[in-house]
Amino acid sequence: MPQAGTVPDPRPARKGLKARLYHVLEAGKTSDRASLIFDVSMTILIIANVVAFSLETVAGIAAQYGDLLEAFNIASVAIFTIEYLVRIWVCTEHGPYRRLHGLTARVRFVRTPMMVVDFLAIAPFYLAFFLAIDLRVLRVFRLLRFFKLARYSPALSSLSRVLWQERRALGAAMIVMSGALLVSSTLLYFIERHEQPEAFGSVPAAMWWSMATLTTVGYGDVVPITAAGRLVGALVMLFGLGMFALPIGIIATGFSQEIHRREFAITWGMVARVPLFSELEAEQIFAIMGRLEAVSLPRGSHIAHAGDPADAMYFIVSGEVLVERHPEESIYLREGDFFGEMALLRNSTRQHELTVSADCDLLKLASDDFTMLARRHPEIREAVLKVARERAGDATAFTEDEEIEEALRND
Repeated sequence: MPQAGTVPDPRPARKGLKARLYHVLEAGKTSDRASLIFDVSMTILIIANVVAFSLETVAGIAAQYGDLLEAFNIASVAIFTIEYLVRIWVCTEHGPYRRLHGLTARVRFVRTPMMVVDFLAIAPFYLAFFLAIDLRVLRVFRLLRFFKLARYSPALSSLSRVLWQERRALGAAMIVMSGALLVSSTLLYFIERHEQPEAFGSVPAAMWWSMATLTTVGYGDVVPITAAGRLVGALVMLFGLGMFALPIGIIATGFSQEIHRREFAITWGMVARVPLFSELEAEQIFAIMGRLEAVSLPRGSHIAHAGDPADAMYFIVSGEVLVERHPEESIYLREGDFFGEMALLRNSTRQHELTVSADCDLLKLASDDFTMLARRHPEIREAVLKVARERAGDATAFTEDEEIEEALRND
């Protein structure tokens, strides 16, 4: 109780609000209802902005509903601005920035790709107040709001990661394609320049034909008329079919691998790599495989928050997980470790924040399956209880009565 005449310190409440907003805005890939509502609402708002932009280009609609569309634009900018500023405020709750000074963390955060997109989506609206810019030109930049969808779509996030991971292969493909464009343009320049000087009078002029032919578009406005030119044209068309399909193949393969990493199949080897299961017989491992769920999470993801219901325990196949016990006490769990068992044994809520500190492949065991596994394999139960007692710092924790009541309760 604060003494009379004193003002209670507001910082704990602010910290709680800040952490909660971070969970909703930045760590929202959980079962949190508020986070789900926010993501869906922002997705709908972004799509509505793109639709509104398209409708403004229709003269009749712009004349009749122009004021309404402009009011919607202003309201959208206000919402996006608040979202942008709140993200900057709560970024210090994010693992990679938590140990940095507040200003340093925020400067680094605003330079991340998605924050740059968020800034570009609202900046043109405010620039119009300070610069003499045609507002009709600025409307085009409103389409940048469409790219904000990448923040709320796991598929788009996966695609962006694929493009970045395959940037070297895509760069090599672009170099080969540019070489093919230059060579075909040069050949047609030497072959057709006298017959069609207006179309093939220079290498840059011939590049229009080469691009249309290599991409198999073939507009037909520029075509070779000599026998040698047509022969080269046929070869260029055949070469283009395979060459311009190369980037598509690279992206498709990379996307498939990314999806596989996110939802990797549980194999015998993965289960056997977990020390807790390494001593089991083949039949037992096969039975456990059917009860495990594969989960792949990128760095910075929240696995669970303090106060969440205990619905599963996790085994780390690869990567690293940060367990924040207290503001000044944290531990790191790595390959072979498991966590989440204490809340299951006590049938209570989560007591700690669980964050992915390095890209993780996890095996998730639901609470009901944990109970079944504990009943059928006492050796696994004992190993889990041993680790739980060590983490609790109490050798008498989880007595036999609790084990029977909690860990061994029937389905």
